[in-house]
Amino acid sequence: MNLDEVVKSVKQADEAAVKQALRRWDQVAKPLNSLGVLEEDIVRIAGASGTAAIDISKKAIVVMCADNGIVEEGVTQTGQEVTAIVAGNMAKGCSCVCIMAGKAGADVIPIDVGIAGHDPIPGVLPRKIKEGTQNFLKAPSMSRGQALRAMEVGIRLAYELKEKGYGLAGSGEMGIGNTTTSSAVLSVLLDQEPEAVTGRGAGLTTDGYSRKIQVIKDGIALHRPDRSDPVDVLAKVGGFDLAALAGFYIGCGMVRLPVVLDGLITGAAALAAVGICPSVRDFLLASHVSAEPAGEMVLDALGLRPAIRAGMCLGEGTGAAALFPLLDMAAAVYTQMSSFEEIQVGQYEHLV
Repeated sequence: MNLDEVVKSVKQADEAAVKQALRRWDQVAKPLNSLGVLEEDIVRIAGASGTAAIDISKKAIVVMCADNGIVEEGVTQTGQEVTAIVAGNMAKGCSCVCIMAGKAGADVIPIDVGIAGHDPIPGVLPRKIKEGTQNFLKAPSMSRGQALRAMEVGIRLAYELKEKGYGLAGSGEMGIGNTTTSSAVLSVLLDQEPEAVTGRGAGLTTDGYSRKIQVIKDGIALHRPDRSDPVDVLAKVGGFDLAALAGFYIGCGMVRLPVVLDGLITGAAALAAVGICPSVRDFLLASHVSAEPAGEMVLDALGLRPAIRAGMCLGEGTGAAALFPLLDMAAAVYTQMSSFEEIQVGQYEHLV
């Protein structure tokens, strides 16, 4: 699969569908714009899918799972073995995102793109590029070729979801150490010092947090990733999960499948995807603002407005799972509610 060809195939939002969706919201018998961001999201879904006839009844959350060599540097509170354990729990339907997605009527699809260890995990899609990345204080996280292969996994998965009739995707990740890799990627792509974009992740002491920042600084100084080339950034200081997610977002653009982001890590991958293919922005929806320091910064850079502000920072795609029921409610109002004409009431007018 040629990335340049895929990128060229991604078109912008369907303006006709956007206009039709906006017109439909104006006709719905309620005050204009009174569902706020949820109305905007339905319009984005229309533009992304290419039709104002919204159908998001079939939903899935894709969770890219991978390990990160940088955990050798003491940047996490837990060991690398946790990645495989949580991925296995996802396959059994008992992880946090699975429980939430179950209430939201969505499928959860965990994918192994780089979990450390040889044995396949039952119920986890085997798409392993390598058993974890390298420690980016010693060598680039991965080769450029490996980054492109991980992206291809994501692109193909988007195609498969579309073929299976999914109308809306969510995205998540699982990988101990990936708040470090995502903060490193964001430091480069946002042109910010590591201190501005790095949080404590799943919980670090002050000394551990300082170490995490220094590790990111040293890794960037060592490899000098090229901000103008997001694939280079992903390869040098990123992770297989981030690269696969970036590919997934590009793939969603290719097949016109709207996709909901989770928090900081999916946001970092989305920023890389948009850097590679700017039109991808039209296919993204923000679920919430991550409690991580760069949460707001990432969404501003992507030009996205979140519907949820709840201080969440769990990951796994839980933000997408939380947004899905709200989108279902908004879609129900959009498709089912009477128009002003039907109830014989004068329609509100836009005064500004």
